[in-house]
This record gives sequence, structure tokens and C-alpha cells, in this order.
Amino acid sequence: MDNGNQRRFESVYSKKVRAGKRRTYFFDVRRTKGEDYYLTLTESTRKFNGDGYERHKIFLYKEDFNRFLEGLQETIDYIKADLMPEYDYDEYTRRHEEYEAELENSERHDNDYDDSDDNHAEENDKHKLESEEDMEW
Repeated sequence: MDNGNQRRFESVYSKKVRAGKRRTYFFDVRRTKGEDYYLTLTESTRKFNGDGYERHKIFLYKEDFNRFLEGLQETIDYIKADLMPEYDYDEYTRRHEEYEAELENSERHDNDYDDSDDNHAEENDKHKLESEEDMEW
């Protein structure tokens, strides 16, 4: 991408939300050439065969923020209250926190490994590659 296009779509804020082992959501605020802002919502899903990612994007513009948020909240509330009121929605929050803690422990452990252990080094490289791929576009 040349500098003109890079400036045109400058990212000013980014939030990454992991949703399990295969899916990640990205919320990116971008600046236009005319000093305006918009939001891109991206779902990135690791392909089952491990060969890359599928990405789906939604571009959300400031004039639609309130209606989009209202529609999203109304739809989620309907599912929670009318369709599945007995479901424990906090279960996924707890599972995600456990998953993040495992990742953190794994990364901390990977940083402390013994260089003489070739098998562990290969496993560490594979884990780092998977983690980095999850963050790449």
C-alpha cells in the first residue's frame, strides 16, 4: 500500500476480542483523508484445515452508530430474555478468562524454556506462530 492510501485509512484505535480458539473480533477506528472517522468490525476465523483465516468486515459510519447499537442491543436482549432466558451467558466469560489465563501461563512458560531442548523449542515456535497469526490481518 502506498503512503497515500496508508494515510487515507489510518488506524487510530484498535480493540481485539478473542472468542475461543478459532475466532477473533477486531474493532478498528479509522481516519479518512477528510479527517472523519469510521469503525470497521472484523471477524477473523481460523480455517479448520489450519491454512489461513477467513475474514468478514462490516464498515460502520458515525451516522449509523446509534441505530446500529440500539438494534444490536435490542436483538441481544430478545435472545437473552425471550428465546434463552435460562442460559448462563456468563459461562463464556468464565471460560474465556480461563483460556486467557492458560495462554498467559503458556507464554510465560515458553519464555523460560531451556534452549538445549530442541523439541520444546519447536513447540514454542509453533505456539508463537499460531498466536502471531491470530493477530495478523
